[in-house]
Amino acid sequence: MTKYIKYHKNYTEFGEPYQLVLPLNLEGLVPDDDSVRLLSHELEDLDYSLLYQAYSVKGRNPAVDPKTMFKILTYAYSQNIYSSRKIETACKRDINFMWLLAGQKAPDHSTIARFRTGFLADTCEDLFYQMVRRLEQMGELSKETVFIDGTKLEACANKYTFVWKKSVGKWEEKMFLKIQEAVTLLNREYLQSFRVSEETRTQDIQKICCFIEQVCEEQHTVFVHGKGRRKSRNQRYLELFRRFLERQTVYDWHTASFQGRNNYCKTDPDATFMHMKDDHMRNAQLKPGYNVQIGVDSEYIVAADISQDRNDVWTLVPFLETMEKKVGFRYPSVTADSGYESEEAYTYLREQKQKPYIKPQTYEKWKKRSFKQDISKRENMGYDKITDTYICHAGKELKPLFIKKQKSKSGYESEVTVYECEDCTGCPYKERCTRAKGNKRLYISKSFLEKRQESYENILSEKGTLYRMNRSIQVEGAFGVLKNDYEFQRFLLRGKTKVKLEILLLCMGYNLNKLHAKIQNERTGSHLFPVKETA
Repeated sequence: MTKYIKYHKNYTEFGEPYQLVLPLNLEGLVPDDDSVRLLSHELEDLDYSLLYQAYSVKGRNPAVDPKTMFKILTYAYSQNIYSSRKIETACKRDINFMWLLAGQKAPDHSTIARFRTGFLADTCEDLFYQMVRRLEQMGELSKETVFIDGTKLEACANKYTFVWKKSVGKWEEKMFLKIQEAVTLLNREYLQSFRVSEETRTQDIQKICCFIEQVCEEQHTVFVHGKGRRKSRNQRYLELFRRFLERQTVYDWHTASFQGRNNYCKTDPDATFMHMKDDHMRNAQLKPGYNVQIGVDSEYIVAADISQDRNDVWTLVPFLETMEKKVGFRYPSVTADSGYESEEAYTYLREQKQKPYIKPQTYEKWKKRSFKQDISKRENMGYDKITDTYICHAGKELKPLFIKKQKSKSGYESEVTVYECEDCTGCPYKERCTRAKGNKRLYISKSFLEKRQESYENILSEKGTLYRMNRSIQVEGAFGVLKNDYEFQRFLLRGKTKVKLEILLLCMGYNLNKLHAKIQNERTGSHLFPVKETA
């Protein structure tokens, strides 16, 4: 005879006589040299006053203490766990997370998500830099030079919801011409003198709509809809200008969302479409993402920031300003890749009395034979300092013609000297020297060349060689760990503020893991890797 079993939600009612073997105290189950003990110790002494201020005094007490929640989040990011649901599971099953909870009830995923995006958003940066200053006090930072680099990470956004500034401008201009035609007809039929200008087109269209609505009310206009019904003149004009107003409002929204960029993403307006290195389609596909900037000292990430710019060159100056303000001291030298080279960056570093170790953008090209044999390049021409003239391959002089001023995207103004050859007519080397129909011209910023030469000499020195080697190991190595070992290649949250929060949590977890590794390997206090001597 078949025996029917009645199932219950509470599985302990099945009645199997299991004996409790898990000790009530988890202290003995966590190894003495586990990184979770170091993490708890380092985060315990931070100042959490800003975090506690985010909670309401009148509300009920949080289910889990905010300090403990921050420890759980930081430890989760250090162990490649980023989803709030996976963190919830870890709090219920992982002994290390249970040890951090110290007997408190495991939070559910909604509590974790609400804490991360709500309470922690404005205070995580302060806690991160407190940890950096703590590393400084322990003597773990060299404070000698900072290695800077950037990488692009994909945003949590739809790949096909892009809006292009050029397209919006084109369609807006076409609609503006139609508006002008409609306003001309409106003024003729209603005997008015309305005007719609480019600067105040939205407000002007609103005035026209208000006028037509008033006319409809005064004349008791009957609005009709559907096939076979003829609309009145008032209804036709009102519907037309309402459509103009609706479309113009959308264009204004697009323009405000660009924030100086050429494009933005609809599902995450702060994200910018960029070329990613991991282009699996091999067709240069654009993806919504953020430009992540970090500064590394003694293998620790001492600063992190998020940029919406696709190019690294405009991120260096604001990154250094923010880092100095948050860290509390200024590095005497800066080591960066060629992507950060610009006259503005060199000028800023000279004003701040910081020594640049920035590789020139043409550093690798200078080594090639094809570059050395290219007679069109300035580097392969002779130069007379006294007369300030260049000598081309044919022996003719390129004299300064005039000086023009250029303004960069960030507003930096530079002077460019324009040199022109005396006469290129009939020159046998003209096809190899220039594509211009007239005489050859050179556009040269003397200030930039002088500062570039200084940085070039710095990187060729013994210390410069040491810094360049350590930059490739420390800062590029940090990105390699974050993107490959930690498998963090796409953000989970949306918006620049929340994305920065994720990076700060990730960097804090990275620093604590690095400190743990140095302690276990007896490498504390080491700052730079020595250059290996070749036999």
